[in-house]
Amino acid sequence: MATLRLGDTAPNFTADSSVGKIELYDYLGDGWGILFSHPADFTPVCTTELGTAAKFKSEFDKRNVKMLALSVDGAASHKEWIKDINEVQQTEVNFPIIADEDKKVSDLYDMIHPKADNNLTVRSVFIIAPDRSIKLILTYPASTGRNFHELLRVIDSLQLTAYHKVATPANWKHGEDVVVSPAIATEDAKQMFKKGVTEVKPYLRMTPDPTA
Repeated sequence: MATLRLGDTAPNFTADSSVGKIELYDYLGDGWGILFSHPADFTPVCTTELGTAAKFKSEFDKRNVKMLALSVDGAASHKEWIKDINEVQQTEVNFPIIADEDKKVSDLYDMIHPKADNNLTVRSVFIIAPDRSIKLILTYPASTGRNFHELLRVIDSLQLTAYHKVATPANWKHGEDVVVSPAIATEDAKQMFKKGVTEVKPYLRMTPDPTA
């Protein structure tokens, strides 16, 4: 399998999980998806991540994003690990964890760390749009936990820019001003964006968040 890139179609798969068999496309339905992998069960950083993910589920739900985790251990191991996660993170894991003992999904999504250990998945994140295209790929080393505030920020940007002709500037958060697409002439932009357009430079035009 060639390396996946932005814009590629997310490969479909069927796999066992902590809640039974799951087919990716069926699970996502007509919504967005976030798939994130973990090196192994009963690992410290992953335990904090999955607990944090569970606490953020309501935020992902608001954005119509289905959550799906993966680890190369089996479903029975996942269920035991979930007990630990719930205990130490004081939460309830409320999304499936894919069992990938044969590394089929890990290989499909190029999650195996090529320079570390052939049995360890890196901390990969894939955000999948309703049309099944991959909109974001993030890869963290096994030693670095993910920032779920950043993942929500990115999803806000992806969803905004998917439906409006804008881009989001550095450190943007929902509700802040956005960048008018360079493909739109300034005069056209002023007609399109009723909240106003500020021309900082001919190539840099700002407008209030059209969804705020």
